[in-house]
Amino acid sequence: MTLLRDDALSAAFDHASRSYDRLTAVNPGYHRQLRRSAHRLGLPHDGTGLRVLDLGCGTGASTAALLDAAPRARITAVDASGGMLARARAKSWPSNVRFVRAPAEALAEHGVVGPFDAVFAAYLFRNLSDPDPVLGAVRELLVPGGRFAVHEYVLSGRNTHRAVWYAVCAGIALPAGALTGDRALYRHLLGSVTAFDTAPAFGERVRRAGFTRVRVLPVSGWQTGVVHTLVAAAPGAVA
Repeated sequence: MTLLRDDALSAAFDHASRSYDRLTAVNPGYHRQLRRSAHRLGLPHDGTGLRVLDLGCGTGASTAALLDAAPRARITAVDASGGMLARARAKSWPSNVRFVRAPAEALAEHGVVGPFDAVFAAYLFRNLSDPDPVLGAVRELLVPGGRFAVHEYVLSGRNTHRAVWYAVCAGIALPAGALTGDRALYRHLLGSVTAFDTAPAFGERVRRAGFTRVRVLPVSGWQTGVVHTLVAAAPGAVA
């Protein structure tokens, strides 16, 4: 199965942005689990005085989850897709949220510079051509001990969870994508998950990138074994 990468993937998300929020709204637990992962960052004092990067914000669902977890943090939300970002910007946000169009691989070139106290990335890393340089860049953007959380479709490695993923894609995601004219993107969704790391392997990848205190945590509902939260910290004193 051919995966979409870089400009082709951004273009596919641009097209899908028209219906993206409607489709995620019917996914049981989608927003609840995003909020849970954002809260797993453990940001103190409602985020007062903290700078947080939302990497791959899409239409803003992960941004809303971060606001739920840290409503007083200064949040910079970044995405490579102009269409998705336009949908995000059109929503109502407090003044402590700003949006920037930039690919995860070239943040500094688009004015996204640290240090950040925390970075949150939802549904991003399996879509990257090479996740390792981006993980290294995230580590460098964080203050010593800064917190990192990833909310991602990464399978447990068990055959039952792989079967659940195939069943959901075949029965729901691919037909929905065909109806909205976004079949190529949802075929990419299927393949990008099965071709990417398992949850334990992704944890090891993050450790190799120099992060400490790495934990991979399950979510509940139908997504158990399909979606995980990875939490980690940049090396150095605890922020």
